Amino acid sequence: MEQKINLSINEGKGFFAHEASINYSPTQFILDFKCITPRVDPRSAETANIHMEHEVIMVEPYHALRVHELLGDMLKKYEKDFGKIEKPKSLEKAEKRAKQANKPEKSDLTYFG
Repeated sequence: MEQKINLSINEGKGFFAHEASINYSPTQFILDFKCITPRVDPRSAETANIHMEHEVIMVEPYHALRVHELLGDMLKKYEKDFGKIEKPKSLEKAEKRAKQANKPEKSDLTYFG
């Protein structure tokens, strides 16, 4: 006997994360991905506008372990196909400059990771 099933799929939207934080409780891991974007508003040119979005994913500990394993496998495959992943030179330069200044200036606040 053949059974028909109606399947409804809610397609998620793409999300670019500049920063992530991970926390946990006894029953779950909380992955908080953030997208931080400076915005220009010509009506308030004197005020800095920063827009932040969060996408939070909560998983039980076993699934967090599986995500860790799968990500590790994918990173190995990526490096096999494209070479070792290294920190971008521009990021190293920005970190060095911020460390030397001991406090980033307004113009240096372009990387939030």
